[in-house]
Amino acid sequence: MPTLVSPASLAFDAPPFRLSGAVYGVLMNHRAALAALGDAVHRAPYKAPPKGVVLYVKPRNTLIAPGGAARIADGNATLEVGAALGIVIGRTACAVGAGEAMAHVSGYVIVADFSVPHDSWFRPAIRYKARDASCAIGPRVVARDAIADTDALGVRVYVDGALVHQAGTGGTFRPVARLVADVSEFMTLAPGDVLMAGVAPGAPRVGAGARIAIEIDGLGRLETRVLAEDTAR
Repeated sequence: MPTLVSPASLAFDAPPFRLSGAVYGVLMNHRAALAALGDAVHRAPYKAPPKGVVLYVKPRNTLIAPGGAARIADGNATLEVGAALGIVIGRTACAVGAGEAMAHVSGYVIVADFSVPHDSWFRPAIRYKARDASCAIGPRVVARDAIADTDALGVRVYVDGALVHQAGTGGTFRPVARLVADVSEFMTLAPGDVLMAGVAPGAPRVGAGARIAIEIDGLGRLETRVLAEDTAR
């Protein structure tokens, strides 16, 4: 079995120093990700592109200890690897405006968001998104002021040493400040929460045994691996 992690055991160099255990993902925040769906967004049951933020949750059971592995359950041949910029909340954010939102951000971290491939875009399926050992975070939190432009960061995914996906943090419907403001409009974000800025289209799929590395400019390199459930440890 892979080692899950208590949020208190993930220490950061920057305030609030500890992960709260609440990690939130955002779907279709990249314009290209929505465009890749084509006419499907206009068909039932959705019939139109989303107007609000589409959130899903990576609860505590998903968090992977540093050096631990993501898990593929029996019957699931692959996992999708979502490489995301994690926005670490440093101060309680409740109904804040975009102009003040950045004062509530502590810094940024790399998130490897693993999920079972599925076709539910507007209503994220918990059974596919919130599986045990499916969210790696690290290697460190970089202070907000150390990143000049969060919309101009390169994102790279490597599988077994080979570069398999390149994207960027730009081209989003909601940049960091707007995203924090829009989410805080309907739910309070607490210190230590992590809000992912979204995953670019074309996220790679991997099987058991794969070694994954994600790089984001200025944030370093997060490394993890994928194991079958019966061999994960």
